[in-house]
Amino acid sequence: MLVIEAEERVAAHQSGHNSGVIHSGLYYRPGSLKARLCTQGRAELLEFCAQHEVPHQITGKIVVATNQRECQALAELARRGKANGLTGIEHLGPDGIREHEPHAQGVEGLYVPQTGIADFRALAKALARAIEEAGGEVRLSVRAGKLRRENNLWQVQTNHGLLQARKLINCGGAWADRIARAAGARPRIRIVPFRGEYHTLAPGAQHLVRNLIYPVPDPRFPFLGVHLTRMIAGGIEAGPNAVLAFSRAGYRWRDVSARDLLETLSFPGSWKLFARHLKTGLGEVQRSLSRAAFAKALKRLVPELEEQDLISAGSGVRAQALGPDGVLVDDFQFEEGPNALHVLSAPSPAATASLAIGREIARRALGMGHESAR
Repeated sequence: MLVIEAEERVAAHQSGHNSGVIHSGLYYRPGSLKARLCTQGRAELLEFCAQHEVPHQITGKIVVATNQRECQALAELARRGKANGLTGIEHLGPDGIREHEPHAQGVEGLYVPQTGIADFRALAKALARAIEEAGGEVRLSVRAGKLRRENNLWQVQTNHGLLQARKLINCGGAWADRIARAAGARPRIRIVPFRGEYHTLAPGAQHLVRNLIYPVPDPRFPFLGVHLTRMIAGGIEAGPNAVLAFSRAGYRWRDVSARDLLETLSFPGSWKLFARHLKTGLGEVQRSLSRAAFAKALKRLVPELEEQDLISAGSGVRAQALGPDGVLVDDFQFEEGPNALHVLSAPSPAATASLAIGREIARRALGMGHESAR
């Protein structure tokens, strides 16, 4: 098996820029791939981290409802969590919230004990080592170009020459749809990049958060809202928001790719999404440009937080799959072609579910041959 990675290191994009959370499976529709693979993957992830000395910890988290409308959504989350096999979920009143997080405030809450934190960059490095120890190879700084099938082999033109493989597995993340089209597939979805920006809490404010504090997410979106997370290396992270990125590697406002932006703006689904959720989108932009607005969203959860407590930190780019109808794809999505498998949608909780996703890919690929290239 050969894995080619375009960047000079593993986890250069989504895997190395996420919030570091081991997700429990609370949010996902029972019966969906997300629900099944997150539940399976969490158990496998914890075992792998322990075996390979990847820093991780089970911390638990609370989800806080700040009004009665959110309480109804909180009840649905509890139902989903139990349907997905979670145990020990606690319904909390205001006093119960403060028992877990003394500085948090809400009308009701849920405590979810299975949530944790991990170093996903270290995990990606450990996975690369495991591939090589099993006889595979990971080649860095190898960028795929033209793809074609000839004599029952995939011909993959790269910046380091031609590669051949009997089977092609496309795990291209933000570029997955583009790679699929280059391989002759015709996916209906388009990857539209969304940037999630983070802040960290100043040392004087870190005592305000013990572990993880989440809002009740908007059920219309696959994003979870700005939340507060204790990081595995120490400190508290706040975020992310979700703003349209102008590049598939658009970690800053000034990162612009004419090709990426044109693909986003020429896709009918983008304009349907913008029209349907204009107010929400403008709110996300405001939180991106205004630290005061970002702090206001966090103060709903922890009223003692102030704007001066936030320190600008990094960002990540989410490879969000979007349908032509303007609906955000809210599940993992695979598409098969001749001797090819394309992973077209693998957003959060893909890091948590990574080992289970790998097993799913292997299961699908087993009937397609024994040699693969990414």
